[in-house]
Amino acid sequence: MSKTVERLKCGIITENPTFVQMLGMCPTMAVTTSAVNGIGMGLTTTVILILSNMMISALRKVIPDKVRIPAYIVIVASFVTIVQFLLQGFVPSLYDSLGIYIPLIVVNCIILGRAESFASKNNVWLSMFDGIGMGLGFTIGLTSIGIFRELFGNGSIFGFQIMPAGYEPVTILILAPGAFFVLACLVAIQNKVRINKAKKMGNATPDCERENGCAGCANTLCAGRRLAEQENNEK
Repeated sequence: MSKTVERLKCGIITENPTFVQMLGMCPTMAVTTSAVNGIGMGLTTTVILILSNMMISALRKVIPDKVRIPAYIVIVASFVTIVQFLLQGFVPSLYDSLGIYIPLIVVNCIILGRAESFASKNNVWLSMFDGIGMGLGFTIGLTSIGIFRELFGNGSIFGFQIMPAGYEPVTILILAPGAFFVLACLVAIQNKVRINKAKKMGNATPDCERENGCAGCANTLCAGRRLAEQENNEK
């Protein structure tokens, strides 16, 4: 597998920022009242993530180590301002829906985390694909949550009525507690699938452990493998 494809896979599946790393929970909980808001925030963050990753990677040998975090914030803030003006000018309805959460992208832990852990240590090409992968993973996470909340909380998806006329919406799902409930259910389903897959693999060692050693990450494949080993030992 090429490194570019690996970065896409990691961002979308293996290290999904929403369902695996549990990053960026503030916009995840706040803006996913509808699928449109979810995909809008996800794509906005993706664009900023790609641009900031590329710029930080290009300047990684120029930025002094002692001021790297302030420098990252200035770079990210510049791109956020540009994207914010573009949304305000061309997509005002989405701009109004996302509100304060657009400027808050500046301190989004996904963007700063990728800048510190990947873009500052790799070339521009790989950093761009890392941004694409993480951004798409974040977009998929927010859109999935938005679809479930909008479907059961309002009876529609992307504004199109899906549920029959007599459907009684579950109002709590479009309120703040509903976001936590939907996220918990989706994470539980994903972990169940991944653990079952890992148990079928038996004692096969995941690539991340073979290459980097176990760093106590939240990899459910590792958890599933350990569970399979425990069950075999008990037998």
